[in-house]
Amino acid sequence: MYTRAPLSSLETHEVKNQASPLSPLPLYDQDLALKSAIERWAPQHSSQLGRFGARVGSEEVVTWGEQANRVKPILHLFNRFGQRVDQVEFHPAYHQLMTLGVEEGVPSVAWASSEGGAPQAGGHLAHSAMLYMLTQAEPGVCCPLSMTYACAPVLKQAPELAWVWEGVTRRAYDQRSIPLKEKLAGGSGLTIGMAMTEKQGGSDVRANETRATHVEGTRYQLTGHKWFCSAPMSDGFLTLAQAKGGLTCFFVPRWTEEGERNGLRFQRLKDKLGNHANASSEVEYVGAWAHRVGEEGRGVRTIIEMVHHTRLDASLANAGLTRAALAQAAHHCTHRSAFGARLLEQPLMRAVLADLTLESEAATLMTMRVARAFDAHQHEGDEREGVLARLAVAVTKFWVCKRTPELVCEALECFGGGGYVEEGPMARLYREAPLNGIWEGSGNVMCLDVLRALQREPRAAQVLMEEVSLARGHHPALDALISSLPTTLQSLASASPTEAQLGARHLTSQLALAFQASLLARFAPHAISEGFCEARLSRSPMIYGALNAQRVELDHVLSRLAPITQA
Repeated sequence: MYTRAPLSSLETHEVKNQASPLSPLPLYDQDLALKSAIERWAPQHSSQLGRFGARVGSEEVVTWGEQANRVKPILHLFNRFGQRVDQVEFHPAYHQLMTLGVEEGVPSVAWASSEGGAPQAGGHLAHSAMLYMLTQAEPGVCCPLSMTYACAPVLKQAPELAWVWEGVTRRAYDQRSIPLKEKLAGGSGLTIGMAMTEKQGGSDVRANETRATHVEGTRYQLTGHKWFCSAPMSDGFLTLAQAKGGLTCFFVPRWTEEGERNGLRFQRLKDKLGNHANASSEVEYVGAWAHRVGEEGRGVRTIIEMVHHTRLDASLANAGLTRAALAQAAHHCTHRSAFGARLLEQPLMRAVLADLTLESEAATLMTMRVARAFDAHQHEGDEREGVLARLAVAVTKFWVCKRTPELVCEALECFGGGGYVEEGPMARLYREAPLNGIWEGSGNVMCLDVLRALQREPRAAQVLMEEVSLARGHHPALDALISSLPTTLQSLASASPTEAQLGARHLTSQLALAFQASLLARFAPHAISEGFCEARLSRSPMIYGALNAQRVELDHVLSRLAPITQA
């Protein structure tokens, strides 16, 4: 007769040799590169960022990010009575993340204090650090927060929209779709989206066919279709349309001033590779009421101020993703053993983690230095820093966004097969990694903008050369790169348009490496700056982990991960 064995004897294994979840993790205090940059350039924000980083890295907020990403937004065109509503339903966690971001000042700290007065110095750096950290919890909500931040300098060009500008600087989030002035009367703020590209144009917005018919004053009616409308549940949108005088910038509210739904008809939500928590849509303008912003025919020049700031944020988001991937890999390798030793103790894995650390610290310092240039220009009136920001933001977005997918893939590989399953954090990071290289201008567009900045602003090349030359004498490979840049710049300046374009990616890459190496030489620990120059300037190709252990101080580089590996 068969006798069932006791349940305990059927248990074939116990779970061991696995890392626990990496939360809570104080995202500011454990990130030595971020913390030192803030303490150098905006120390007045350090304590507040410490509190924000602890909150964003908490188990609760990390769970919000997972939930908001797992349950995709749903577009409801009609209510049960057959009335058109065009509303997007999100998981409640999305709104919890939005509330956190708005109340902490992610969109507003650069433009106004928490009391609504003049901003505290270093506001762009504070915004940048918060966006960088919030990306590590959930990148999707950073899109509407970024656009709300970036719309402020554009709205300031339209005095009649001062009430909208006031709304975007308030630290109160209201998820409801109700008239804008009703929100403001209740003490809530506003969120702003953007709709620029069309099917036939994409990045070539001058090919837009949406039409604007003048009604009176600055009021117009828009008719047309937008292929990408980001954050469709925003209270209003900056958009481009063809007016009598040419391509023009407009502000389109979701509701008219009379309290009626505006003529925005959302067609569908995009089914995207990643970025699942964030809704991206197609929208039809059906006689939509709009306010002109800036002059007719100067739409690109008007809205470029918003694009300028969202490109900074795209760089920051990818620097944040880079840091998140590195932290996850370091934590896993600390607690996982193979072949008789922890992964963190294996020589080849140490080289990989050290190399990822070099890349992450370079990306963090580079993006924070550009944010510092924004502060110096916009709040201190430093024109030289403004010139640097215009050129450096394009260089930075190109390079950081190009390097991120490869780094995230390498970090995922540290997990083996476990990194490839959706239950863990790496699959979501991997799907997110290519996004910002596309949004707000692909790699080619960034390189063309670098050429354009060099051509339109004679001081641009000189200012960047002065910046990188501050590190002369630090490393022979860096000195050689700095010395070669004037010849490269001059050759492209005298080249034909075709030759200039063909050389643009090489030039932008060289500018980025020189900028990063210079910053690390001046502000990072010796092991980081030396290791970067050895790994990025002295060796080719740049394969992560292919470090010269005799020239790179692995122990000292990896000590930068001590807040994670020794926790």
